[in-house]
Amino acid sequence: MQLPFLKMQGAGNRIVVVDQRDQNLPPPSPTELRRLGNDDTGPGFDQLMWVGPAHADDTAASYRVFNTDGSEVEQCGNGVRCIAWMLAQESDTERTFTLESPAGLVTAIVLNDRRVAVSMGPPEFDPARVPFVADTRVDRYELDVAGRLLLVSVLAIGNPHCVLEVDDAAAADVAVLGPAIERHQRFPAATNVGFMRVRDRENIDLRVHERGVGETLACGTGACAAVVAGQRLGLLDDEVAVQLPGGQLVVSWLGGTEPVWLTGNAELISEGTIDL
Repeated sequence: MQLPFLKMQGAGNRIVVVDQRDQNLPPPSPTELRRLGNDDTGPGFDQLMWVGPAHADDTAASYRVFNTDGSEVEQCGNGVRCIAWMLAQESDTERTFTLESPAGLVTAIVLNDRRVAVSMGPPEFDPARVPFVADTRVDRYELDVAGRLLLVSVLAIGNPHCVLEVDDAAAADVAVLGPAIERHQRFPAATNVGFMRVRDRENIDLRVHERGVGETLACGTGACAAVVAGQRLGLLDDEVAVQLPGGQLVVSWLGGTEPVWLTGNAELISEGTIDL
């Protein structure tokens, strides 16, 4: 079976979008996903967005998110922007879309310069809902990682995140600490790991080890988590530019139960078909 796909990127995060609104076929098996996610045997991706039909009159589509290791996850901010860009190509006027995700409804607005702003919903700090093993909720937790005691922020932006503040993002030990924290026993569902350097109140540098993928050039929910963590520590303003290895994203949050907004590019790389 051959299925058409779009290969896109958002801040360097490689996204494959498969539109199944009409056929509504089931997604590939984990083995097939691993084959497709590998550059040598498929189009290659960090995340695959499997787009299905809407289940409500006021939504445009539903979607599921799969990592390159074949695992399914709850959310992908860069992938949402790519779906919204695809939907906007179908209309001369429609630029705002409500989408059904595994983590709940999200709203995406395609801007005039083809950047896309996405409302990722409010952050979740309750350890049980992240999920994270902790007796009480605090702004930062002590985490024992291979004999090193780290201070980390823990929250969910549709999916779990752990954020470390570092002196130099470029020099951060992402290759060692990323996998160790991702699979730490206190994260029952594993976690994404962000390494954040605060440059000033409106700018941060960030590297992200993504759950089920490894370090990527960008992570939309990781950018959101880092900014929210920095705001809760009193280090950042309401709107922050996040510099990732693959490019820049902008995150804004007004606190409390307000949604976190993520703005960045969504660019088409190529189109093709995949064999299943």
